[in-house]
Amino acid sequence: MQMTRRNFLVTTAGAMAWAAGPAAAGTVGFGGPAFGSTWRAALPDGTKAEAVRRLVGSVVAEINQAMSPYLAQSELSVFNRADTADWQRCSAPLAKVADHAREMSRTTDGAFDPTIGPLVNRFGFGPIHGERVRPEDLSVSANGLRKRVAGLTLDLCGIAKGYALDRIIEGLPSAGVEAALFELGGEVRTLGRHPDGRAWQVGIERPDARPGTVGHIVAPGPLALATSGTGRQNISLGEGGVSHLIDPRSGRPVDAVPASVSVLADTAMRADALATALMVMGMERGAAFAETHSIAALFVRYDKGGSHEIMTGGFEARVTA
Repeated sequence: MQMTRRNFLVTTAGAMAWAAGPAAAGTVGFGGPAFGSTWRAALPDGTKAEAVRRLVGSVVAEINQAMSPYLAQSELSVFNRADTADWQRCSAPLAKVADHAREMSRTTDGAFDPTIGPLVNRFGFGPIHGERVRPEDLSVSANGLRKRVAGLTLDLCGIAKGYALDRIIEGLPSAGVEAALFELGGEVRTLGRHPDGRAWQVGIERPDARPGTVGHIVAPGPLALATSGTGRQNISLGEGGVSHLIDPRSGRPVDAVPASVSVLADTAMRADALATALMVMGMERGAAFAETHSIAALFVRYDKGGSHEIMTGGFEARVTA
């Protein structure tokens, strides 16, 4: 089966695993579909489950309508089809995410690139067509987007899911929820503490193993945890493979050897983008970049020589096992 970007979003849900199952002792677990993937929540009290479902449904619907490249009439799809260099009005969420995507491109020296959609499509991973341009060709205002090159298109799949998770966590108190462990498509944020008084914990899967095989257990606290990886997430080509991750600078897929990068950051939107960028950079260069920029990250790689692991930016302080 050819892997599309939608198929990939489904597989990324396996990048994280609950440390003791989604309904660990003292909690109630539930979830549902979102963005072609899934969401899961663990709450101390199941009486708020319906309020959480409504919140998630509202946020997912709003983000899909603003940023989905699969919906023909989403704001992003309309913007991508427009053949104009004039300003186009957009919602505040789309403007915010597009602006943060540009910032992440600058921060990572182009390793994260929101204009990479046409190149991703060339390798069978996404629906976006257009010209290969640069993030610098995009202008963003509080309620508008403008192309400096008519063929520019946006692909926010590498950051919109993180933004949605941030919105959900921000909305939980209004839904009457003061403590929760929440996972959306493989990214995790927590609120409050586990009902037994300890910090919430989540497992990071090994990229070389079957789903559910945990390599580390992390207590994220107030930080968001996002993982990007290869391994199961690639197109099989005989004994080799083509990674779903494309390096914007070389225009080629990154090495498909089982590997992953997990990032802790103040928001899931930022963690989402950084995990992708560091994975694109590769283990050595990515780890050096993360250390220089004080990014809390875990780099893991498995090959014939065995396993290799690097932690940067104080990531080890959050590892409990």
